[in-house]
Amino acid sequence: MKKYNITIARQFGSLGRPIARRLSEILEINYYDRDIVERAAEKISLSVSEVSEQEERAKGIFFKMKYPLGMPTLSVQDQIFQAQKEFIVEVADKESCIIVGRCSDFILEGNPNHMSIFIYASYAERMKNCVNSLGLSPQEAEMMIAEVDKARDLYHLRYANYLPSDIKHKSLMIDSSVLGVDKTAEYIADLVHKKFDE
Repeated sequence: MKKYNITIARQFGSLGRPIARRLSEILEINYYDRDIVERAAEKISLSVSEVSEQEERAKGIFFKMKYPLGMPTLSVQDQIFQAQKEFIVEVADKESCIIVGRCSDFILEGNPNHMSIFIYASYAERMKNCVNSLGLSPQEAEMMIAEVDKARDLYHLRYANYLPSDIKHKSLMIDSSVLGVDKTAEYIADLVHKKFDE
């Protein structure tokens, strides 16, 4: 099989992260998510403790999902994006891998061996996942779905100039509630084999 890259954008509560993790196990390739944030922090000389302090000050248990490096100024946010972009390009050039979020679909769009996936689910299913899988109260789940989706959309619009759910930039859009985590990952893995097997 040729070297390839899969990027996954997702709605909050659609179980995109566990699907990406399971997909990496099936395909036996690395997946990158929070590691990208950590590498970016290192590159712009933010320590892990500084990141943690900023997250703790926010007093939100899922603040890091909305603002992985706190609430930076735009110039710092630009530095973060550039550092993340450099890391994403580096790993994509080196190995087959799965990259979650961080505008990776936009960054790798010109790569001929790239598959861009958007994972979504109905609002009711996402609420259920937030309560059952993430342990949120219904009120917390409602707030987090609205706030995290908005933050991801704004970040993506700022750097990619399109929404992460824009069909024109996707190879596949899939409702995770149809098959669940394992079977969704298996379905995507089968598609990857069909697309990239020589």
